[in-house]
Amino acid sequence: MVVGDVQVGGRAPITVQSMTTSKTGDVDGTLEQIYALAGAGADIVRCTCNDQAAVEGLARIVPRSPVPLVADIHFQYKLALAALDAGVDCLRLNPGNIRKPADIKAVASAAKDRGVPIRIGVNGGSLDPDIEEKYGMTAEALVESAKRELGHFEDVGFDDVKISVKASDVRLMVDSYRLLSDTVDYPLHLGVTEAGPPPNGIVKATAGIATLLNEGIGDTIRYSLTADPVEEAKVGRKLLEVLGLRERKGLDLIACPSCGRAEVDVIQVAADAQAALGERELAVQVAVMGCVVNGPGEAKGADLGIAAGRKRGHLFVRGQVVKVVPEDEMVDALVEWAEKIAHEGIEGALADADASAQGEAEKDRLELIDIQGEDANNSEQVVELIRSRTSKT
Repeated sequence: MVVGDVQVGGRAPITVQSMTTSKTGDVDGTLEQIYALAGAGADIVRCTCNDQAAVEGLARIVPRSPVPLVADIHFQYKLALAALDAGVDCLRLNPGNIRKPADIKAVASAAKDRGVPIRIGVNGGSLDPDIEEKYGMTAEALVESAKRELGHFEDVGFDDVKISVKASDVRLMVDSYRLLSDTVDYPLHLGVTEAGPPPNGIVKATAGIATLLNEGIGDTIRYSLTADPVEEAKVGRKLLEVLGLRERKGLDLIACPSCGRAEVDVIQVAADAQAALGERELAVQVAVMGCVVNGPGEAKGADLGIAAGRKRGHLFVRGQVVKVVPEDEMVDALVEWAEKIAHEGIEGALADADASAQGEAEKDRLELIDIQGEDANNSEQVVELIRSRTSKT
């Protein structure tokens, strides 16, 4: 399976996922979390899609996200259809919450038409009542719920699926995944749901996830912690490194996927920055952003970043513009300031900020908004499509 541009399953590396905690309708706040999660090591990010504001927010967020996005759907199948319109890379459906076969098949058919995968997200806390009555709260019950959903998908010829059978009880979670692994041949998403706050939540989740990974079970993971989701991504990445399932790297370079506002070839600049910084083994998070309108704000969780606009690069440290450089000097500036951060720390780097940089950057940003408009990605057209769909009875 492929989620956006991230391979899940097969011989692909185990991926790390997390979930935003913001209201998805808060576009800027959600994007800030997504960039922070990407900087912390999340390969895929899930956003709640629980109302009209959320799905409209996704239409505006998807074009600007640096990582693939999963829409988390509960109860309202029309929101799943609208999320597909918004361009999400994957859906998560809880079989215990959307139970009508016709609704489930409608979503699966639409996902099939668009080439979008679905995660069947079984949760021990929201099983179908009839399944729980028949099997009790057991591994057999969780797996039966997944199999029932698969049956609906198979009726419409949809098989682009990954599955999770989460529970807050670690032993039940482990038993459920073992049984599921013996029963189906789909990528598995591992997690102990409602693990709680650190440190106990980390211990609980690690006990379940690491046990299964060491048995060769699992293709993607999430730590469900009562904490800043950035901690989930960091712990998940660290676990994979400790288990030898992901390579440890000093440099963490993230970049936007480009959009209608991009002023440079983001792919090329990011590649050049990766090449220039990769050999230095600096433990620095670096962001390469295509425009100055959104870039510094969206990637302000990164240690260092650069955003392009008006033939210049706005260099920022933790979201604060510290220098404006010619476009052809952007990569050299990144190397210089990455070394500065590595040796002097964030505060030391900020102390060297050019006093005029913030004003120059703001002028460039306002000029680009005046030229490109407020909606360079045409997100509002997608929002109108979503509104027309969800307003139908």
